[in-house]
Amino acid sequence: MGDGLDRLLEGRRLSPVQRRIARYLGDHLSEAVFLSSVELADRAGVSQPSVTRFAMVLGFAGYPELRQALRPLVVGGRRPSRANDLQTAIDVEIDNLRSVRDALSDPSDLTELGANLAGCEPLPVLGLRVSSGLATTFAYFARRIHPDVRLLTHGGSELADGLYAARRAGAGWLVAVVLPRYPAEAVQALRGARDLGLRTAVITDRRDVPFEADVILPAPVGERLVFDSHAGPLALAMVLVEAMADAAPLRTQARLDEYERMIDQAGVFTEQLD
Repeated sequence: MGDGLDRLLEGRRLSPVQRRIARYLGDHLSEAVFLSSVELADRAGVSQPSVTRFAMVLGFAGYPELRQALRPLVVGGRRPSRANDLQTAIDVEIDNLRSVRDALSDPSDLTELGANLAGCEPLPVLGLRVSSGLATTFAYFARRIHPDVRLLTHGGSELADGLYAARRAGAGWLVAVVLPRYPAEAVQALRGARDLGLRTAVITDRRDVPFEADVILPAPVGERLVFDSHAGPLALAMVLVEAMADAAPLRTQARLDEYERMIDQAGVFTEQLD
């Protein structure tokens, strides 16, 4: 998107529908600034009220005011050369990863958390809706180095039962992934876990989230595509697994050796490591 449109969108949390509108404007700005809200909605494949709400999210009274603000970006000069929208989305993710890296300049807090999680048996891991994928990835690798990881990706009574059972079995911590748009059931589960006496460590997108946790692990998400991209949270989750592995090196090595023997015997992979 052009520099001027970038400035309007900076710091805005857009819905998937609003991102479609922003994407269309970025790709067709020279013609879009002359369209009515009805015409823009038709071209972008959204409803006309969605165009109005999009303009209001950007701080305008309505679409005509937004269109008026965008016209100087087109009229009277050529748009500057730039990366295309897909490249820009990747650039944002690169910046997000750099933010995660910079936050680890002092890894002492993460190292301490890794030791706490390594010593927590069982270790429940929570992730609902879009967060379930990252929670599953974290649990998959954590199981390679930890004897009892319990993945909770279904809500309702099954989630409540899982938290209660983990606590009764001796769990002291809950690892949760809670990414935008912050499922209400996940937030309720965090409160329930703390009521049970569990401490909570949450991988999320920022520190000022609308819920409480004992440890917040922030990693920004990419917001330039129709749906969020999660390179930052994934990198942070893998760093947390590494901290758990480092906290119990003998157990880690024994479990990894056992795992390698098992997959060799079972022929799990076509490519074998030397």
